[in-house]
Parts: sequence; C-alpha cells; structure tokens
Amino acid sequence: MNGGPVPILMYHAVAHTPSRAAHALSVSPAAFGEQMRLLAERGFTPLTADQLATAWRDGLALPPDPVLITFDDGYEGVHRYALPVLVEHGFAATLFASTGWVRGEHETGGALDLMLTWDQVRELAGAGLEIGGHSHTHPQLDQLADDTLRFEVERCRDVLTLELGRPPVSFAYPYGYSSRRVRSAVRTAGFGVSLAVGNALAARRQGPYALERVTVGRSTTIDEFEQLVEGRDIGRHFAGDRALTKGYAMVRRTRQIMRKVSEVRV
Repeated sequence: MNGGPVPILMYHAVAHTPSRAAHALSVSPAAFGEQMRLLAERGFTPLTADQLATAWRDGLALPPDPVLITFDDGYEGVHRYALPVLVEHGFAATLFASTGWVRGEHETGGALDLMLTWDQVRELAGAGLEIGGHSHTHPQLDQLADDTLRFEVERCRDVLTLELGRPPVSFAYPYGYSSRRVRSAVRTAGFGVSLAVGNALAARRQGPYALERVTVGRSTTIDEFEQLVEGRDIGRHFAGDRALTKGYAMVRRTRQIMRKVSEVRV
C-alpha cells in the first residue's frame, strides 16, 4: 500500500461490558488484542494521523503496509485495555478526545460511558499516542451556528493545549459529519488534518480535511477485520451502513433547512 490508499481504523470504547449506548461501536479487550496481533503478524506499520498527513503533504514515502489506529471520544478502556497491547507491539495510535467528556476540570457531562481522566490522557500521550481533537461536547458540528461551531472547535483546541502543553495537530469530526464550513473552521483553528468516517480507505486525493476511516465495532469478526485492513470487500461489508447513512443525511438536511427557516421567522 506504499503510496496508495491507507486503512484508518476507527475504534471507540474498548471494554468487557460497555454501556448500552456505546455497545455497538465498542470492541472487547480480547478482540482488540487479536486484531493487533494480526496487524503485527502481517507486518503492518501503524502511523499517527500527523505522520500520515505530513508524509502526504511533503511527498514523503510511506512505510510498507501503513495503517492508522484511531480512537474517538476518549473512553477509559483505551488506557486500561488498549494501551498495554499497543505498547507490547510498539504501535503508534491516535486518540481524538472530546474535551468536555474527559473527567476533570472541564467536564460538561453527556458522555456515553466511563471516560478517561486528564492524568490518563497525559499518560497516553507520554506513551507515544497522538492526542487530537474531537470537539468539546461532541455535537453534530454541521448543524451548529457559526459562533457555536467556532466555540466547539477552539475550546477543544485550547483545553488540549492547556492540559498537554502543546496544541493538537489532528481532529476527527463527531459522528463523521462535516461540511465546507466545518472544515474551514477546523483549518482556521490550526488543525492540520481531520478525519471523517466514510467506511472507505483513506487516499491522498481526499485532501487533509476529509480523510475517510473504516469502523471497527462489536460485530466485526477477525476475518472481516482482515478484509478491512487489506482493503477487500469494504463496500459490501458496509453496504447496509451506507444506505442508513444516506437516509439519515436526508433527514439531517431537512432539519437544517427547518432550523434556518425558524431563525428567519424569529
């Protein structure tokens, strides 16, 4: 895959018994360990989001069989269960933190399960994980007014900078939703790369602010995982999800139009 499409794996919670809300997008510790062993045995080279973006921006060669391991939201199991496995294999990874969901001084509530503390986020960073942004309170960014959108992106950036001592480079859109306006806000806030979902391989032609990822969830078998990282049958694997996504996108566009009409009337 050197120079070609790259699989970016999207994880959320890693837990034995996740909450009901987080269950479908979670993986068990055993499944995560098995998946990382497969990557190691097949000779994949995990990169951070920043490393991939830098290589594509500067025209640098990628290592053989690159892959990205990413975690959204900031669930505590990433520290408890995923970190030891990543360290065992010497794997790079990227955590996208919703700063208002991390337990501690900036907490806003609304998280779906037990989240990381800031001490744990710093330990992850100290172990070599890249820490990126994922908004402050995890809203659908493309549904927000301009001022609220800027707050969500910039507050996330500022909190991460305060807690980690340096500004974040990467960003992931909550729910995968973005628009030209959202991407512009993320770029203006100083993020150099941002990730969506799409359930497709990432490619340089997608641009640094719309790189696509593939979802790894509770129902992903090891055979399916192998197909995902090798770029095989991805369209068939996510066919149902894509149909649902398109249907929900129509509902979201309708809601957005209705909100704008209401604002005009007021």
